[in-house]
Amino acid sequence: MDELSLAVVGIDFPNRDGSNRRFELLQCNPGDPVGLRPEPRNPHDRFAVAVLSARGHQIGYLTAERAPWIGGRLRAGEEVIAVFQEVSGSAATIRIAFGGRVPTLPPARDQPPPADDFPPDPDGPLWGA
Repeated sequence: MDELSLAVVGIDFPNRDGSNRRFELLQCNPGDPVGLRPEPRNPHDRFAVAVLSARGHQIGYLTAERAPWIGGRLRAGEEVIAVFQEVSGSAATIRIAFGGRVPTLPPARDQPPPADDFPPDPDGPLWGA
């Protein structure tokens, strides 16, 4: 497995410096580089891996299921390149490749149209007719 997409969670939590992760995600474009930073002193999860935007702002964390594996590869000195893929709902997705390869983005998924919260009036008699 040389390349894969990974979920980034915690995107709705504020950063310690007060910056907004979701706002930072709105500045990201597919293919923008992202950084991965293991946090072995994280009080909640010693395997945590923070995900940083190209501007150096945290946008979330890798999931607890994937963080130990990815963090282990980073600590072993393996070259991992990561790029922003997309944001959808309560998670974002990044694409990573190992061995110094640049990740390739899969085709963008069709997003459902936004919910129309202003429904039209039902057809009825013509007013004033």
